[in-house]
Amino acid sequence: MEENKKEKKQTNNFKAVTTVNPYNDKKVKSGFGKSVVLPFCSGVIGCAVVIGTCFGVPSIRNQIIGSESSNLSNTSLNSNGTSNGYVSQISLSNYSDTAVYAANKILPSIVGIKLEYTVNNTMLQMFGQSGTSTATATGSGIIISEDGYILTNNHVVSSSTSNNNDSFYQVSEASKLTVTLFNDSTEYEAKIVGKDEQTDLAVIKIDKTGLSKAEFADSDSIKVGEFAMAVGNPIGMESSVTCGIVSAVNREVTDSDGKTYTLIQTDAAINSGNSGGALVNSEGKVIGINTLKLSGTGIEGMGFAIPINSTTDVTSQLIQYSKVKRPYIGITGIDLDEQTAKTYNLVVGVYVKSVEDFSSAEKAGVKPGDVIIEADGTKINNMDDLNKIKNSHKIGDEMKVKVNREGQEKELTIKLGEQP
Repeated sequence: MEENKKEKKQTNNFKAVTTVNPYNDKKVKSGFGKSVVLPFCSGVIGCAVVIGTCFGVPSIRNQIIGSESSNLSNTSLNSNGTSNGYVSQISLSNYSDTAVYAANKILPSIVGIKLEYTVNNTMLQMFGQSGTSTATATGSGIIISEDGYILTNNHVVSSSTSNNNDSFYQVSEASKLTVTLFNDSTEYEAKIVGKDEQTDLAVIKIDKTGLSKAEFADSDSIKVGEFAMAVGNPIGMESSVTCGIVSAVNREVTDSDGKTYTLIQTDAAINSGNSGGALVNSEGKVIGINTLKLSGTGIEGMGFAIPINSTTDVTSQLIQYSKVKRPYIGITGIDLDEQTAKTYNLVVGVYVKSVEDFSSAEKAGVKPGDVIIEADGTKINNMDDLNKIKNSHKIGDEMKVKVNREGQEKELTIKLGEQP
């Protein structure tokens, strides 16, 4: 109906013109048919033959159509070659092809993870009842080697970090951990190789070879606005994909446990069970590990992934040592903001509450009551600042700190040990 209306409107834009022959009272010469009508008809037939031939030959047709498309595209550019904000043609087939390619490439490298553990209800047990039940949790993982190593989140495989705010419930360690492969209903029993709560990463392994290893991209080079696809097993829906874009990079997010992460933000839908799955680019290469989402009234499309570049060293250490070896200072500290520091007549920084015996801090001369105000020449406002600088070092490195001790500043050199 709309098309008919448009065509009618376009027709009305033209004025009707009536041709009047001022010589209608004169006789038309008998040679008019031969001199005008015949050549005209011949020309029409000739044009029809040429056009039909051109569009009947694929190569010629493609050149003609391609030329027209190029001309249309050029109209969207200014004289200086920049876009004027208008798009001449939009092809959704290109976007669809990109999504299909990315999904086909990454799906064989994504697994479903199921965790079984025991929950004890101490309240029921106090009244002589059993109070014991079996609970399950699900998540996703990424195959990182052909011989069965799988990367996932620590909170997927660690029952100790499951949401358990009721003191009457005690959750045991996982009693069973199984993995389901893409297009394979068989459950493979897995073992935890290593896990790290600080980075929320874990590595598990199944006894199987010939697996499809995921390919990693350079997550440091991703740009805001580029294609992003989240892949995993949300709420038991195996091998699900959702598409969006990279909404932000280097986004600092604090989780419910108070841990702060630097993450990739995306509007690709991430749901329960997507944790540990992959966030991939248009080439189906992994740029991040889906780990968090924001939910609540007025919140839509805010998911977060750990950049894949930040996982490589952690992953290799988990495989090699079953843990992450980190440098260690050996203090417990309290953050001093301006208001707190002013209240206790101190300075902004990290107040040293205690120093562990035989630690790197004790050997360097750090004492309880000191306030650490600088590390490697950088101002320290809180423990996060101090830990970032510490974690940029390796075990055995020296880190210079400046402390305020009873109003006097003192420089110390700490030789970092290994975190016990």
